[in-house]
Formats: sequence, structure tokens, C-alpha cells
Amino acid sequence: MFRFASPLFLLLLGVIPIIIYLLNYKTGGFNKEQTSIHCSSLSFLQTDGSKLPFTIIIFRLLPILKYAALVLMVVALARPQWGTKKIDVTTEGINIILALDLSESMAALDFSSKGKIINRLDAVREVISDFIMNRTGDRIGMVVFGSQAFTQLPLTRDYNTIGFVLDKLKIGAAGPATAIGDAVGISLKRLEDIKSRSNIIILLTDGSSNSGELTPETAAAIAAEQDVKIYTIGVGKEGKAPFLVNDPIFGQRYVYQRVEIDHETLKKMADMTKGAFFHAEDVDSLKKIYKMIDELEKTKVDVKSWAEYNDLYLWFLTPSLILLAIYIVLSNTRFMRIP
Repeated sequence: MFRFASPLFLLLLGVIPIIIYLLNYKTGGFNKEQTSIHCSSLSFLQTDGSKLPFTIIIFRLLPILKYAALVLMVVALARPQWGTKKIDVTTEGINIILALDLSESMAALDFSSKGKIINRLDAVREVISDFIMNRTGDRIGMVVFGSQAFTQLPLTRDYNTIGFVLDKLKIGAAGPATAIGDAVGISLKRLEDIKSRSNIIILLTDGSSNSGELTPETAAAIAAEQDVKIYTIGVGKEGKAPFLVNDPIFGQRYVYQRVEIDHETLKKMADMTKGAFFHAEDVDSLKKIYKMIDELEKTKVDVKSWAEYNDLYLWFLTPSLILLAIYIVLSNTRFMRIP
């Protein structure tokens, strides 16, 4: 960053042209100097402009040294500075666990994005990526579940890594069923790894709990005891949804299967932990849900900024003194004027 610490001195630069005009008004400029020595003819001193002697060129340029030195002195008075701006960000981040359903029903093709039909996981992946990048200072972890639940990524502030892992998720990687209770239980264990003033779980599923050792209600009760909020999201349309299957006889074809979302249990889990329940049937509603959660769970950010500057006036003052010294020496020796 470049700045002038005393920029008002730069107004003096506007005075310099006035001084030059007043000093040279009577003489008619630098090229026509008055002299008290009168000659009947000056033709012997005249020469072609392209063949001027070097001493004549220096003599005509001599006043420029004086005014150039004056300009540099004015700039030095304005105190030019170069600095580096520094920002100190203090955050009180919260812990967020993304619990994502990877059961086989997430392959249902009932979402669309940018004119293209996509499955539920791809829709969720697209929206969560934006959610992650909008957070500041929060630790985010990831738990995936199907028939079993396991930690995909511990709590971290490395959002690029979270995005990378999110892109690599595959449907069915944790089994075909849905273990919602176990997913919450694993999430609670990850939240215990790093203490925080606020802990939340964002659980997304498109089915009902039909696997695992821990029931959703029991897991929610434990979360309530630990003061952990659970935001539950039921994703997908009710009723039958299209799936793309590989038939050994007819090849790839669409098959409609019924997928049931246990709204009642998801809502109960959210109420028990003072969270909220949402239902998303398309990408736009899913974006609104994550935006709403983002606004509900804000992170306090204290930003302090300052700048360190180094003075550069010597870079202007030194050459101005050198030019002035050259002018004084030359004007009082080789190019001294006789009054």
C-alpha cells in the first residue's frame, strides 16, 4: 500500500508553475536570457539548433535542475510511505457435523439442476459445497451412514479437504439400509473431540431408520443432555421415485420404487434437541434450508486491521539535494552569470 502521510503539502506543486512563470516573464523563457553586455551583432554566437555545443545545452537545462529539486522536496514534505496492511481475525467458531445418508434410496432420480436430472446425493453434494464455503472459522466434520455409520472426516477447518471428500462419496458405501440413531451417536463422539461453545448436527436422510443398534429417539435424548442441536432434513418427494437400474435382459431402464421418509421421527429428534426439521423436494428448497441453518448458526468474527508503513521521503529528499547542489555549483562556476 502506498500513501502520503501529509498529502496537503502536495498543493505546493501547483505553486511551482506560477513561480516559473513569474521568474521568466520578463526574460521570455529559458532560451532568451538578458545580458548587460551589448554587441553590435550576435550572429557569431548563433548556430544550428541540431549542432548546439554541449555547454550551451547544459546552460539551457540548468534552471530545470532547480525546479526539479523543488518538486522532489515538496514530494518529500508530503512524506510518501509504503506499508503492508495486516488483518487479525479472531473467531469463536462452532462445531458442525454433517451426517449424510448414503443408503441405496439416495440414488432416486427426482431432483434436477441446471436442466439436468440428478440423484438425491448429487443434489445434496451441490448444496452442501456452497454451505461449507460460506462458513468462517467453524470446524466441520462428516459422518456417513447406511446400514452402519462411520466417521468420514473428523472436525477440521480445512474446507477444501471437506469439499474433496464430499465429491468422493458413493451411494451404498455404508450399506443399503438406514441407521439414523447410530449416525447421531457417532456424530456425538466426534463433537467430543474438540470442545466448543456450540455444537450442532445437520442430519440429512431420505428414509426411515431400519438398521443400527441405537434408536433415533435414544440418540436424540443423549444429544439433548449434551446440549447438541440436531437439524434434521428429509430429502426427496413422497411416494414412488424413479431409479436407473441395469436389467440383464432389457439393459438400463427406469424403475419406480416407493421411498418413505419418517417425518415424524425426524421432527421429534429436532424438537428434543431444540433444533429444527425441514423437508426438501427440490434443489431450490434444499438451498433455502441450508441458508436458513447458516443464518441461525452464525459465528462471531472479530476483525482487527492495521498497517505498518515505512517512510520513503529520503528517496526524494536525497536526489533533490543532489540536484540543488549541482545547480549551485554550476551556476556559480562554469555557468555563472555576470550581472
